[in-house]
Amino acid sequence: MVTLIRTLADHSDDVNCCAFSSSLLATCSLDKTVHLYSLNDFNELPYSPLKCHTYAVHCCCFSPSGHVLASCSTDGTTVLWNTQTGHILAVLNQPSGSPVRVCRFSPDSTYLVSGAADGTVVSWNMQTYKLFRCGSVKDGSLVACAFSPNGSIFVTGSSCGDLTVWDDKMRCLHSEKAHDLGITCCDFSSQPISGFELKYKCTLSGHCAPVLSCAFSYDGQMLVSGSVDKSVIVYEPNTGSILHTLTHHTRYVTTCAFAPNILLLATGSMDKTVNIWQFDMKAHCQGRPEDEPKHFIEDWSEEEVSLWLCAQGLKDLVGIFKMNNIDGKELLNLTKESLTDDLKIESLGLRSKVLRKIEELKVKVESLSSGIPDEFLCPITRELMKEPVIASDGYSYEKEAIESWISKKKRTSPMTNLVLPSLVLTPNRTLKMAIDRWLETHQK
Repeated sequence: MVTLIRTLADHSDDVNCCAFSSSLLATCSLDKTVHLYSLNDFNELPYSPLKCHTYAVHCCCFSPSGHVLASCSTDGTTVLWNTQTGHILAVLNQPSGSPVRVCRFSPDSTYLVSGAADGTVVSWNMQTYKLFRCGSVKDGSLVACAFSPNGSIFVTGSSCGDLTVWDDKMRCLHSEKAHDLGITCCDFSSQPISGFELKYKCTLSGHCAPVLSCAFSYDGQMLVSGSVDKSVIVYEPNTGSILHTLTHHTRYVTTCAFAPNILLLATGSMDKTVNIWQFDMKAHCQGRPEDEPKHFIEDWSEEEVSLWLCAQGLKDLVGIFKMNNIDGKELLNLTKESLTDDLKIESLGLRSKVLRKIEELKVKVESLSSGIPDEFLCPITRELMKEPVIASDGYSYEKEAIESWISKKKRTSPMTNLVLPSLVLTPNRTLKMAIDRWLETHQK
C-alpha cells in the first residue's frame, strides 16, 4: 500500500528535480530557486528557499553525509550549499559556460560530476572545489548521471540516447546507443558491483508516453518511473511486475526520488507540486504486490524460488532447483547435506552462498512473524536499532555494533565486503524517527 502523506506547493514554476538526504528533502525548479524541507514534519527550513542561480535550476543532489547540497542551472554554474545554514560554499563555473543539466556526488564525497548541454562532463575535487578532470560525449546534451554503489564507475546519458560509462579518472570505458530517443534519467541499484559489464537485461513497460525520470529504492527492491502521461509507476525490478500506479499529478512527472534507508518517495511535476508518498513497510518486506494472496516465503512456488535465485546471483542453480521441485517450504529446509547429496552441488563456495542466503531468508521470516520491519533491524545484530547510524557504505547499523565491528580492524563493509572509504558514522535521524513511531503504534 502507498499513501500520499503530503503535497508541497511552494514553487511558482515547473519542478525539475527532488532529492533526499537522511534528514532533508530538496526540490528545485524553473523558478530559479531550491527549497529545503525537514523530514520530521515536511515544514520548510527557515533559510529556504535558496537563491543564487540567475536561470532555471535543473538538478539538485545531496552529498552522502547530507551536509552539502549541489544545484546546477542554465546559468552555467553548479552551486554548493551548506545544508545546516543555507550559506554558499562554492560556485563552480562549467568551463564551457554551457547550461549545466545534471550533477552527482561520488559515494565517498570525493568528487562531484556535472554534465552540460554541450556534452561536456566535469569532475570537481570536493576538498579544493577545483576542477579535477574534464571529458565530453560526441553528440547531444548530458542530461543524466549516476554513480555505481562503490564509486568506481559512473554513467552519463545524453539527449541522443547514448549511455557512456566512465571510471573515476574520467576515462571512457564504454559507450553505446541505449535508447532510440534521448536518455532522460538513469540510476544504479544499491547492489554492489564487481568488475564492469554493460549488458541489456530487460525492458519495463507500463507508461503510454515518454519516461522522464527513474530511481531505485535504497534497498534495490523497487524501481519507480515518472512520465509525460502524468503517472508514476513502481516496479519490482527482478520480475518487471507493476506494484503500484500513482496518478495524482495533473501534468508531466519530471522527477522522482526515494529517501535513503526509509520507504518515502518524492515525485515532482510540471504542475509545480511535489508529492510525498509513504509505503507500507510490512508489505514491502514481504516483497509482493498489494493483491498477491501469498505473503510468506514458505508459500513461494517453484517459479518464485527461481526468481529469488536469479536475484541472489545464483541463476546457474535454477535448473537444479526446478529439477528437484524446490518450492519455498523446501528451500527453507535445505541443509549442507541435502545440497551435497540430493542436489549434487559440488562447489563448496556455491553451497556456502546458498546456505547463507537461506539463513538471511529465515531471519526475514522471523522478523515478519514478530511484526518488526526488516529495515529496522541492524544487519550485524539482527536486533531492533536504538541508535541507527549511516556508514560510508550507505547502509544503516546500530551505532554500538558498527563501532565494535570497526574497532576489530574490520575496514570492510558488513554488507558488501568492500573497503569502507571512510569511518565516519552519521546519525540516521529519519530512521530513528520511523522506529520510534513504529514502537509507539505497536508496543503499547
